[in-house]
Amino acid sequence: MINPYYHSAKNDFILYQGDAPDLLQQIGGSFDMIFADPPYFLSTGNGKVNMNGHYIKFDKGQWDRVRPRDEKDSFNMRWLESCTRLLKQNGTIWICCSYHNIFSVEKCLDVLGFKIINIIVWQKPDPPVTLSDKRFNFSTEYLVWATRHDCKDYTFNQEVLKNVNGGVYMQDVWKLSAASSWEKLQGKHPTQKPLRLLYRAILASTNPGEYILDPFTGSSTTGIAANLLGRFFVGIDEDAAFLELGKRRREYIEDSGHFAEMKLRMEEDPEQITVLVNHARPELKAWMMHTGICYVRIGDSKGSVLVTYGFERMQYVLLHTNGEGCHLYRLRSKGTFKIWPKETLEKYGFHPEHSQYYAVFLFDNTKEIPFPKTPRLKQKINTYRSIIRPLEDFFEL
Repeated sequence: MINPYYHSAKNDFILYQGDAPDLLQQIGGSFDMIFADPPYFLSTGNGKVNMNGHYIKFDKGQWDRVRPRDEKDSFNMRWLESCTRLLKQNGTIWICCSYHNIFSVEKCLDVLGFKIINIIVWQKPDPPVTLSDKRFNFSTEYLVWATRHDCKDYTFNQEVLKNVNGGVYMQDVWKLSAASSWEKLQGKHPTQKPLRLLYRAILASTNPGEYILDPFTGSSTTGIAANLLGRFFVGIDEDAAFLELGKRRREYIEDSGHFAEMKLRMEEDPEQITVLVNHARPELKAWMMHTGICYVRIGDSKGSVLVTYGFERMQYVLLHTNGEGCHLYRLRSKGTFKIWPKETLEKYGFHPEHSQYYAVFLFDNTKEIPFPKTPRLKQKINTYRSIIRPLEDFFEL
């Protein structure tokens, strides 16, 4: 029996240190899902690549060194064979890949009696520039999703995914940004995956209370997403520094406020359209509608804009008075605003009195947009703040 490197108080997050293929032979348990982010074998060893005639350092470490095909096959076969023993008969496995390792992974899965259900294309809208002047810019990675050949009752929560995908069935191309700064508060990992990627995979193939294994846990993104969604997690990594990073991340969400914030940001749809909801007195609202100008104070006070996640996806403004008399318009520019002094607003017939500067949102006042439902807008102090709401709050999407 091996001792864990770390475990949470509830034992819902357990880390082991060691070589994955070896440790997988020693740990017990039966897992509903395995999520693996094995080496892609990208690093050349000299630490440099040619980019437009300039040599730039690019080396993730010994674990990611380029290897011959037979060595890649041998490595992947070892850990996948061990995972097979720990995966439930109706369980599924997710494997992160690039073109460097996907063919080896597919070969090993076939030999071990697995069938591929889907290959998810993870498209990054903001990829780094490819470090070569002889290739197209790399913007995708792949997630191979597989189960045993004879398995027909594996979990696929299609309706759950539909609900988080704007009411339409989720496709096999996921447009998601790489891990953001809010996911790296406790430190960075060179191949850290975004929580939103794990969120979708875990929602798709597990249910609350089930068990997930990650044999190459790194910064333990899989474990954080699993715990945020009420699943149990076991992770393995050789590097103590990475395990410490995973431990810090897990301890961070022990705080209920941090837990709620991380869960909210993880569950946020990166393509969901949002609406700026702004209270204004009847006469001021009428003049805003006449000019196509909505403005709010800057700062944390009654009437100021309460900036929440989704600001950059804001495409509409909804004007109301005390939660009633609602009017919806499209913004002229998505997710942007201007900073105007009160003197500029006065030139447009407004009479601002509470601040020297204001955030100004310009909208198309020539076409008011009808909407079928109005959510409750009277929310104590937030009735009078400008808040950001998802478009689905106003439409049956």
